[in-house]
Amino acid sequence: MIVDPLVLLAFLPAALALNLTPGADMMFCLGQGLRAGPRVAIAASGGIALGVFFHAGLAGLGLSALIAAMPAALDVIRWIGVAYLLVLAVQALRAPVPTAAQARMVRPRAALRAFWQGLLVNLTNPKVILFVLAFVPQFVDPARGAVLAQFLIYGAVLSVGGFVINGAVGVFAAGAAGRMAGNLRLARLLGWISAGIFSALALRLALMQKG
Repeated sequence: MIVDPLVLLAFLPAALALNLTPGADMMFCLGQGLRAGPRVAIAASGGIALGVFFHAGLAGLGLSALIAAMPAALDVIRWIGVAYLLVLAVQALRAPVPTAAQARMVRPRAALRAFWQGLLVNLTNPKVILFVLAFVPQFVDPARGAVLAQFLIYGAVLSVGGFVINGAVGVFAAGAAGRMAGNLRLARLLGWISAGIFSALALRLALMQKG
C-alpha cells in the first residue's frame, strides 16, 4: 500500500480532532446555514473540502512550502481573503428577507455560488497552507515513494471529515434559521449575525500573525 495502514489509523483520530475544532471553515458554514439554508451550507462545506484537498496536493508538490517561505505572497493571499469576507458580510446585510415559502425552495444557483465561495475562502486562508505543511508531513513516509499520492490520501481524509462536520454545523444552523423564516425582525437579526460572523473572520485573518 502507498500508505502504511497503521499510520493511516493513527491519522484518523488526529484528523477528526482537528476537524471538530471550531475554526474559520466551521464558522463560515455556520454563517451560510443561517443566511441561506441547509443546501447552501452543504455546498459551502463541499467547496471548503475541495480547498483542503487542493492544499494537500500543493503541499505534496512542494508549492505550499515555497509560498510559505515568501511572506509577501502570504500577505497577498491573506488580504484577498479579508476583502472577500467583507464583501460577503455586506451581501448578508443587503440580502432580502425570505418568506417561509422561499426559505423552503431549492436554489441551485445559490448552492453553486456558496460552493465557490467556500473554495475561495479556504484557498485564501494562509493558515490552511501553514497547517497542512506542519501537520500532514508528519505522517508521510518518503521511503514508501509516491509522496504526492500520500499527501492526497491524507488530504482526502481531512476533506471528507471536514465536509461532514462543517456541513452538519451548517445544516443545524439552517434548521434553527428555518423556524424563524417569515419573521422580519428575526430574519434581519440573522442577517446581522451572518454579517458579524463574516466580519469577524475577516478581522481574524487581517490580524493573523506571521509564522
